[in-house]
Amino acid sequence: MSRPDESEEEAALHGPMQPGGLLDVLNVAAVVLDAQGRIVLWSPWAESLFGYRAAEVLGQPADRFMVHERHLDQAMELFADVMRTGQGWAGTFPIRRKDGTTRVVEFRNARLLDERGEVYGLGLAVDRVTVRRLERKMALSDRVISQSPIGLAVLDTALRYVSVNPALERINGLPAEEHLGRTVREVLPLVNIDEMEAAARRVLETGEPLVDQSARGHTPADPQEEHAWSVSLHRLEDTFGAVLGVAVSITDVTAQYRASLEAETARRRLTTIADATARIGSTLELDRTAHELAAVAAPGLADLASVDLLEAVVDGRRTTLDPDEPAVLRTLAVQADGDTEALLAADPPGGIAPWHPGQLVAQCVRTARPVMVPRMSWADPDLVAHAPETHGVHSYLAVPLIANGEVLGALALRRIRNPQPFGEDDLLLARELASRAAVQIDNARWYQRARDAALTLQRSMLPRHPPVTGALEVASRYQPAESTSEVGGDWFDVIPLEGCRTALVVGDVMGSGIAAAASMGRLRTATNTLAALNLDPALLLEHLDRTAAGLDQAIATCLYAVHDPYRRQCLIANAGHLPPVRLRAGRAPELLDLPTGVPLGVGGVGFATTTVDVEPGDRLVFYTDGLVETRQDPLDLRLATLLTLLEGPDRPLEEVCDLLLGTLHQPENPDDVALLIARATPPG
Repeated sequence: MSRPDESEEEAALHGPMQPGGLLDVLNVAAVVLDAQGRIVLWSPWAESLFGYRAAEVLGQPADRFMVHERHLDQAMELFADVMRTGQGWAGTFPIRRKDGTTRVVEFRNARLLDERGEVYGLGLAVDRVTVRRLERKMALSDRVISQSPIGLAVLDTALRYVSVNPALERINGLPAEEHLGRTVREVLPLVNIDEMEAAARRVLETGEPLVDQSARGHTPADPQEEHAWSVSLHRLEDTFGAVLGVAVSITDVTAQYRASLEAETARRRLTTIADATARIGSTLELDRTAHELAAVAAPGLADLASVDLLEAVVDGRRTTLDPDEPAVLRTLAVQADGDTEALLAADPPGGIAPWHPGQLVAQCVRTARPVMVPRMSWADPDLVAHAPETHGVHSYLAVPLIANGEVLGALALRRIRNPQPFGEDDLLLARELASRAAVQIDNARWYQRARDAALTLQRSMLPRHPPVTGALEVASRYQPAESTSEVGGDWFDVIPLEGCRTALVVGDVMGSGIAAAASMGRLRTATNTLAALNLDPALLLEHLDRTAAGLDQAIATCLYAVHDPYRRQCLIANAGHLPPVRLRAGRAPELLDLPTGVPLGVGGVGFATTTVDVEPGDRLVFYTDGLVETRQDPLDLRLATLLTLLEGPDRPLEEVCDLLLGTLHQPENPDDVALLIARATPPG
């Protein structure tokens, strides 16, 4: 048997080969007659065809065994003519077999001469039914192959074309003669041939057919457009099991392939829009909103997406660009689909860079119109990036971010691994994403400005106390709420009083935003004024209650304490606030048992003053509810955690502040935190 990688001609050079099976199907009978018409050779296939053994017929006249008596005269005449003229004859005669049955046989007769010049007659006979059956099969196969709309080919064991039908000629765009003797790789170099060759070799080796294998690429029939085919492979063998090659059937499924691509693209677009609806604008944080937009665009639409805002917009200003003025953009977010190296094709997040008027993103924000480069050329890189390298970017699209008639910036998209260029459908999807995101970005921008203003107001009203006041060492922290919510009205205060005494205040105005911050400022001012009158803490809270009632729907909780180092006491009154913690050497931290009281602004309810012993070295921890309250855990559990954190040896107060905030305050907590810790010291 020949090796899989050599042709029949090459294999023949190595010596004898196994026969083919066609002669065995035909069972050609061979008979030799002498000049007198006697049988001198009777092959085994003649025995099978006529039913007589060689011993029965050798030396006997052939007319007794080979031809039906009805055609004997005609047969003898034809035999004599062949022997006399030397011209061969072919025809069909019925024969009568030994068993008495009749069979129609095709004959081929020829004259033979030996070395002595004696004449013999050679007769080859085949059952006519067998011949017709093979002829019909061959005719049917030839007609089916030639008229089939499916491309058909036979490859030899070296995967060279042996035959192709007209349909395959049309599919490949080459005549049959340019296929024959060449490999598929040589004929179709722009098809995914490695996969096809590997599949064909597996079929040759295993005999297992491969059905509906996908192939894609370009052929001379349509070199500009990619086509898709369904390929099936079957191993060809002769009757002895010798491998002849591979039969290949090829169906062009480009229409279905493109339809599936369009369906998948449509599904991806719908998914991207749904994803954008769900993800973009989950917070009112500008950077996060930009990151959400970039994360939806890559991989939803591009391999690399960046969100760039005009610097003036980020600063809260409206801007117009002069014709020759660069567009100064800040990159808020960059997202790559898997390939981190692609990030090099965009400016890093946080970077601020001028883009000259000729560059595409600058054109986009100047004209408020999309800019698309379906296929980039060697001259394009400078138009889409500051660096000359584009790191494989072959298609570029920028769409403006527009809200309330103002251009905020641009969404810049790049394709690197995705071989398809940006098209009109991509542009529509990008504009839809940009339109949805621009509103959210604009909201986040203005919210950020309002929050910054409230936070600035609030911070301006918080005290800047020295580390030691009277006979107290103090440390404090203020942690504003995360940007998912507006700032609140939490505050603390350290107020020096006569006689080395110190007032300690912590409070929380319900609500958020500038209104809460303003109410907090008025309550703090009132507290400072009232503290100078040396009022009992309960009486002071009653005055504050009336002040809060005069504010516009202001409700606040408050703890007011006065530390007296000479009496080693602290007088505390509570208006609906969480209790402070006292830490004493050698004892476990404890929550002070105080009358809770009602919040300020409720009115009509009195307050009580509680006296608490405070020795030098003792510490008091005041805090607002944003430190300990969460939506997931019970308050008792969180307060227990607070006490656990305060256990152990005495530590610097600043360190304790950082520990409590870092451990207890959760980023998703929508409330701000005020924290005040005081350690009693001997009066100086």
